[in-house]
Amino acid sequence: MRHGRRPHRSPSSIVGSLADVPTGLRYDGGVPTRVYLEIGKTKAFACTVEWPGWCRSGKGEQGALDALVDYGERYRPVVEAAGVRWPRNVTRFEVTERLPGGGATDFGALSKPCLLDARALSAADSRRLAAIVEASWATLDRVAGSASPVLRKGPRGGGRDRDEIVAHVVDAERSYFRKVGIRTGDRSEFIDALRRARNPVPVDAPGKPWPWRYIARRVAWHVLDHAWEIEDKSE
Repeated sequence: MRHGRRPHRSPSSIVGSLADVPTGLRYDGGVPTRVYLEIGKTKAFACTVEWPGWCRSGKGEQGALDALVDYGERYRPVVEAAGVRWPRNVTRFEVTERLPGGGATDFGALSKPCLLDARALSAADSRRLAAIVEASWATLDRVAGSASPVLRKGPRGGGRDRDEIVAHVVDAERSYFRKVGIRTGDRSEFIDALRRARNPVPVDAPGKPWPWRYIARRVAWHVLDHAWEIEDKSE
């Protein structure tokens, strides 16, 4: 069966569109973990819907899904540090949506929310997202604290050393936070707002705000991607 790409919808237009979410394909047997795909010309991203930061890219859909499986055990300690239960058979996936990617996708960055990000958040949802984001920051702090200031050079990350990577993460978060109306770049302010979030998108954010579920995913992914980069280049 062929599955065409679904048109991208901006965060402000996806609310109320959950009826459009397809049943999807099961990647493996059992109870599936919901995943959406962002598909570019040279790369694809596979992102778990419910697990902020567990997103990986690869060559084509299968390559991205395989990478997601490979990083499952690397991501698991982050979830456990957040106090969130890691379920059995979590690497059995169901693809719920396919989005056309763009230049960011091919560059190696996820860039689009999925339709399931349009759901309202319960208090438990918000606390869980915030806990995993905080655990991601703690992971980067731990990795950077034990790494050499000078990293092995390679194509990944543009040849940055440890402190440059950490500074890049913090700088990127300033632009991310503005998507939900936080202009200070302060992590505590962001986490407090995330814990209180109930609407899919912040109603008082200017422009086209990002859904809360998406920004939690984007922040955690970016932090962990660079934490793992530091680990890999320290070996």
